[in-house]
Amino acid sequence: MEFRDYYKTLGVDRSASQDAIKRAFRKLARKYHPDVNQNDSEAERRFKAVNEAYEVLGNADTRKKYDELGANWKEYERARAAGQNPFAGRGPGGFRWTTTGGSGGFRSISEEELRELFGGIGGAASTGRGQGRPFSDFFQAFFGGETDQSRGAVPGDAERTRARKGRDAEYATELTLEQAFGGVTQRLRLGGDTGERTVDVRIPAGVDTGSRVRVTGKGGKGTGGAAAGDLYLRVQVVPHPIYTRKGRDLYMRAAMPLATAVLGGEVEVPTIEGRRVRLKVPAGTQEGQVFRIRGQGMPSLGNGGDRGDQYATAHVKLPRSLSPEARKQFESLARLLDDPS
Repeated sequence: MEFRDYYKTLGVDRSASQDAIKRAFRKLARKYHPDVNQNDSEAERRFKAVNEAYEVLGNADTRKKYDELGANWKEYERARAAGQNPFAGRGPGGFRWTTTGGSGGFRSISEEELRELFGGIGGAASTGRGQGRPFSDFFQAFFGGETDQSRGAVPGDAERTRARKGRDAEYATELTLEQAFGGVTQRLRLGGDTGERTVDVRIPAGVDTGSRVRVTGKGGKGTGGAAAGDLYLRVQVVPHPIYTRKGRDLYMRAAMPLATAVLGGEVEVPTIEGRRVRLKVPAGTQEGQVFRIRGQGMPSLGNGGDRGDQYATAHVKLPRSLSPEARKQFESLARLLDDPS
């Protein structure tokens, strides 16, 4: 059996805060999630390892026990494999457990502390063997009776079940720019500890790439009567063929004939709502000149009445070919422009 360095698995220091551990877990879980890495056995292995590490370090109690375990894990496993009870202290066949104290010395760990540390021998700590669980032998040997994932497989062990809110779940979803503009209800098929289920999620108007939509109570199932976790939907807005979004503002190109750019006039431009507005073009408009259309951008998240603006960049369409008569007219115009007198 191989020792598992859960801190190394999550890429954090042993002194990391619980929040830092949670952030590291979420980052790695997203990176190696099976939905993102389909048919990738290495990513699946890493995903399981990350989940196992967080199952222990994500809870302050089990993390403390893991830290106290330290280098003694091999002694524990040897006694366990030999059928001895390491909790027997100094009795026949037993041994004395020590761990470093706060002053750098050593102190003895009592039988009661050992029972609290490992949850018993030959009982809950060994029930995970051969049960097809996703976690390692190391986890099952030392934490098999201490976490929600394993405890659920121990019938009649309700007295040891702590009330614990269910895990939060996070999923990615893609939206068109139009859906982000008006908001949309998405029906999601989710899996997890409560089995496959369908959840309708209302995504509000104004979301952008990176927005997270929270649905209370739709995450993992709680234990010991605690509430379920929350569901978070991470939004990705796909690129649009016409508009480029910058915050609440939308940018686009407005094509116009050469004559309109020179003489002035009006051109129609589309809006994200599907309407068309008339844009006044002054005489002498230059290529790349930008026009502002107020209030035609994206709504503010949480305040749909407050909208950004739409910006139209002039794109002057030049003729690709000229008829003989048109060429004569342009040549005459060129002479007039060169000699305004």
